[in-house]
Amino acid sequence: MNEREYIRSLAVQSTCPDILRGMGDDCAVIGKGSGLVQLLSLDTMVEGVHFDRSFHPPDLLGRKLVSVNVSDIAAMGGRPTLLLLSSGLPPGFDEAWVLAFNRGLHAACRDYGCTLVGGDTVASPGGFCFSLTILGEMAAGEVLYRSGAQQGDALYVSGNLGFAAAGLALLQADRAGCAPDFAPLVDRHLNPEARVALGQQLAASGLVHAMMDSSDGPASDVAQLCAASGLGARIFADRLPASNILTEAARLLDANPQDWMLKGGEDFELLFTAAPEHDTALRAIARKCGLRLTPIGCMDAGAGLRLVAGDGRDSPLDYQGYEHFCEPGL
Repeated sequence: MNEREYIRSLAVQSTCPDILRGMGDDCAVIGKGSGLVQLLSLDTMVEGVHFDRSFHPPDLLGRKLVSVNVSDIAAMGGRPTLLLLSSGLPPGFDEAWVLAFNRGLHAACRDYGCTLVGGDTVASPGGFCFSLTILGEMAAGEVLYRSGAQQGDALYVSGNLGFAAAGLALLQADRAGCAPDFAPLVDRHLNPEARVALGQQLAASGLVHAMMDSSDGPASDVAQLCAASGLGARIFADRLPASNILTEAARLLDANPQDWMLKGGEDFELLFTAAPEHDTALRAIARKCGLRLTPIGCMDAGAGLRLVAGDGRDSPLDYQGYEHFCEPGL
């Protein structure tokens, strides 16, 4: 049984009328009345799987734990409000490390405008393990699901792709400090930023049909959006947001920058679809948030996800994200 099969085995159809969306999106959506909904999500970080303490500073790890959870709220267009933290601490843990982690976590909470209100603490037989549950809220009529994409929609991504994967590769190869220009790549892995303001403004605009965050890379994420919307999609290789710094890092490590952009994950940018005629308005929204938008593809009536090369030839782009039950950790 792989990870996605396990998740499907857990899914049940709820009969509770307040549950507007259960599994299958970035957040569960619960009706709260007065035209509002509550958003709920949870993410876990396990040492050796999601982070390596030999190069991940504890304060930035605390920030990252908050940011990756807030990104789920941003992917629906919502505002983060409350957090619950579960901490698994190994025997004889380093108190100074834990306190630095906590400082980073609280600093991120302040930056995103949310509050840690409780949780649980347990002993871990191995390394550190942290789970964070996040609650958010937004107007019921503005929630953006993965299932709303329409045939003919343009497929957009905010910011850059592949930066986090490149940063991790540089850190693992102990090459992060070999060029100061690589700092943005390393920072994207160590300290990603959730696109909350952009998500809220896109949701409020009424121009976006479907949205999610890019946590696993477009090769996986867009495939999930296709499945939820009952559509196919094409990603155009020559429209991916190329970057000189990414190309230089790939040359140094003998890697393929396109693989980082499509399969790397952990960029936590927003992927969304909208009618092509709204391109100017959407770009204006992104500029106000200090971000660029790139139309990397389109939604169509075909089946599955395809990658279109520069010469026009296309090929299937199957799920290629991280698989917890088949791959080794960091």
